[in-house]
Amino acid sequence: MTSGTDGSVAKPGNDFAELSIATVGGLALALIAMFLCVVPLAGNITSGRDFVVFWATGQQLIHHANPYDAAAIGQIERAAGLNPGYGILFMRNPPWALPLVLPLGLVGLRVGALLWSLVLLACMMVSAWLIRLMHGCPGNRIHWLTLSFAPALICFFMGQTSLFALLGLVLFLRLHRTHPFMAGLTLWLCALKPHLFLPFGVVLLAWAIVTRSYKILAGAAVVMAASCATVRLMDPSAWRDYSNMMSAPGVEKEYIPCLSVAMRLWLNPQAMWLQFLPAALACAWALAFFWRRRNAWDWMIDGSVLMLVSILAAPYCWLYDQAVAMPALLQGAYAVRSRVLLAALAIVNIPIMAALMCGIKITSAFYLGTAPVWLAWYLLARASVSEPSIGSESSYMILDSDRRPDHSPAARAEEGPR
Repeated sequence: MTSGTDGSVAKPGNDFAELSIATVGGLALALIAMFLCVVPLAGNITSGRDFVVFWATGQQLIHHANPYDAAAIGQIERAAGLNPGYGILFMRNPPWALPLVLPLGLVGLRVGALLWSLVLLACMMVSAWLIRLMHGCPGNRIHWLTLSFAPALICFFMGQTSLFALLGLVLFLRLHRTHPFMAGLTLWLCALKPHLFLPFGVVLLAWAIVTRSYKILAGAAVVMAASCATVRLMDPSAWRDYSNMMSAPGVEKEYIPCLSVAMRLWLNPQAMWLQFLPAALACAWALAFFWRRRNAWDWMIDGSVLMLVSILAAPYCWLYDQAVAMPALLQGAYAVRSRVLLAALAIVNIPIMAALMCGIKITSAFYLGTAPVWLAWYLLARASVSEPSIGSESSYMILDSDRRPDHSPAARAEEGPR
């Protein structure tokens, strides 16, 4: 899908917004370059990242051992230099993610850290390139926002897997119309972080049924079945061991700076169901939101606000998980007409990164407001759009719904199942 909205933001010469994006993006690029140079040399940096957890899991898998064995994982993590104060850390992605880290069992810690970092950087860069391509490759620096987006940068530095989910989301947006089966396959990457996509996933299922996009469902079913079968061959008891690990005492006491966890801890720390209440309410809202727009649903626009709500209402969501908000924010950035808002999106990342560099841990309540900020910014950006960029392939992006392409079941009936 293309989205030629450059007419709404492009201006002759440089302005404050473009300068802000270029400056923050340039600083981020310098940090990334320095990090990649230091990772192979400084063991303390490598051992202090979440990457160690994935590497330890890969080591267990390659030796046909239990990837959720507390004693074995703890021993590997301590030997790698992970601070004992963190306790024993496990890979909490669902077991179908285990094939992703299996290759890490074949390499040493530092080599694995460098290769893993390069793969994560590739996910971030390819995502930025595809999003820019979907918006018609406008002649501005808005795509640099991907480099300077604090959650994506933190995810890269920590070695987390949310950038894989970001790539999966972007690939789905790119392929869902032209290559629906392949789009379904890419959803496996999103499934690495399923808690971030609950309302999004509910609407995706409803949309696929309403529009008869069965090839997307088929692709998703095939890749998930293949993944689960692979896990079964790797470790037949993986699901049981994973369940035991997730139900172990102490998990409910962990503080994660997101609204769902904060609400549970404030109302009743022992009532775990409260943590899932916002997601359940968001799913109900998402279905109503979709149903009103089902005849003209557009995943780039309607899916953007849906994704931001999914992040906000997630049962748990770390700061780095919010990297999946990037397609929505870039969609708003390409459409926004306010240069102040555009500059604000770049500058707001500075205090977040500065806080981490100053020692404010990622578990701090300081980051509780980031997800609401992304949603609020996007809504303001959409409200600032006053005129569509007429003549572009997707000018319907900012037109009334009755002028968008018709994707109703009646229209789909002429095309047949996809």
